[in-house]
Amino acid sequence: MRDMQILPRLSDSISYLYLDQVVIHRNQNTVEAIDQDGRIPIPVASLNVLMLGPGVSISHAAMNILAKNGCSVAWVGEDMTRFYAHGMGETYKAYKVMRQAQLVSDPEKRKQVVIAMYQKRFDIKLDSGLSLPQIRGMEGVRVRRCYKQWSEKSNVEWTGRSYDFKAWGGDPINRALSVANSILNAVCTAVIVAAGYSTALGFIHQGRQYSFVYDIADLYKTEVTIPVAFQTVGEAGVEVEARVRAAVREKLREIRLLNRILPDIEELLGIKPEIDDVQEFIDPQQTHPFPLWEEISEERFS
Repeated sequence: MRDMQILPRLSDSISYLYLDQVVIHRNQNTVEAIDQDGRIPIPVASLNVLMLGPGVSISHAAMNILAKNGCSVAWVGEDMTRFYAHGMGETYKAYKVMRQAQLVSDPEKRKQVVIAMYQKRFDIKLDSGLSLPQIRGMEGVRVRRCYKQWSEKSNVEWTGRSYDFKAWGGDPINRALSVANSILNAVCTAVIVAAGYSTALGFIHQGRQYSFVYDIADLYKTEVTIPVAFQTVGEAGVEVEARVRAAVREKLREIRLLNRILPDIEELLGIKPEIDDVQEFIDPQQTHPFPLWEEISEERFS
C-alpha cells in the first residue's frame, strides 16, 4: 500500500505544462486532453504542475488521477498572464508550515530569514544592523541594474516595469516579463504546496495569499525570467508570449531549478532535509492524540 506521507520526488518531474481550449478527462489510469486536432496524452506521473488556461473543461475523474500522482493544478489566465488558484499538494505533514509560522511571527527571526533571502539572491554578506527599508532599497538598486544590463545586452529598449493586472498589454518586454514571472510563480507554488508550506506566510512580501511564493520566486528572477524575457524579445519573431513560455521551460531544465527550490527553502528556514524520513508516533492509549498546543522543540529544526 502506498504511503501517502512520502514526499513526491519533485526534482524528477517535468516543470510544467500549459493547456487551453481543450477537454481533459481520464483515460484508464492516465489523463488526456482532447481538442480539434485529436488526443494529447498528459504525463501526469512525471509532471510537476498542470496549468489550465481559458476554455478548459476538466472532469472529476481526471482531477482524481492528477491528485493521486502528486501533480499540482493551477488555473491561470490566457498565456499564463494571471494566476487564479491552485490545487492542494499531497503531503499530510504540518511541521514545515508550523516552523514557517513560527519564524514569520517573531520579528527578529523574520528579519534573519529576510536577510538570508537577500544574501542568497545577490551572493553578498549583509550587515545585520541594516533595517528592512534599507535592505529593500539595496534590492531595488540591484534589480534596476540587472534590467539595464540585459537591456544593453539584448538591444531591447527599457523604460521601466509596467504591469496592470486588470488589463493585459504593454510593450513586448513587459509582456514577456509578465509571462515569464507567471510561469516561475506557478512552478514555485507547486513546490511550496507539495512540500507542505503555506503560500501566504511570506517574509519579505506580506498580506497576499501568494506572499511566500513571491519571496521564493524572487530568488531566481535575475537568473531566469529577466534574462529569458530580454533575450526572447531581442530575437526577431512574433508571438512573444509563446516563445517566452518555451524559453522559460528550457531554462528551468537547464539550471535544474526543481532540484534547488526545496533545499533553498529548507536552508532559509533552518529545516533539516532528513526530518521527512522520521515517522510521527501516535500513542493509541493517549486520550487526545493531537494536542492543540503541543510545544515544538527548537532542536527539531536546528
